[in-house]
Amino acid sequence: MKTYYNSPILVSSCLLGICTRYDGNSQANPEIIKLTKTKILIPVCPEQLGGLSTPREPAEIVGNRVITKNGKDVTENFIKGAKETLKIAKIFGIKLAILKQYSPSCGCGKIYDGSFRGTVVKGDGITTRVLKKEGIMVVSEEEIGYIFP
Repeated sequence: MKTYYNSPILVSSCLLGICTRYDGNSQANPEIIKLTKTKILIPVCPEQLGGLSTPREPAEIVGNRVITKNGKDVTENFIKGAKETLKIAKIFGIKLAILKQYSPSCGCGKIYDGSFRGTVVKGDGITTRVLKKEGIMVVSEEEIGYIFP
């Protein structure tokens, strides 16, 4: 069994049923919630850690910036949230993170294109980029069946 299976796992808090999404809701994922029975899961919301409120305006990555639907640049909040998330990951010796697909913070391999029309493109969110750069394996909730069959 690989090392990251036995270490605590960083998880987007919205996937655990915590109302931290931009719209004030959660995105509870039964498969991830089931992992709480056998794994230590550390919930995080990088956007809240970056100083953004819940609820908050939807944001998407546009070029190298993160912009809200009404045009406000929140890039610095997203960078701060990614750095704070990395601090938590280091404290807990995180090797694996399960993050919310499509999010401008947590998206892993798929994010929205910045048009606010629901168009998906290849790419990673800000926090995912930071964690991967530090050697942490990041997967989305769509991939946990491959990690924990």
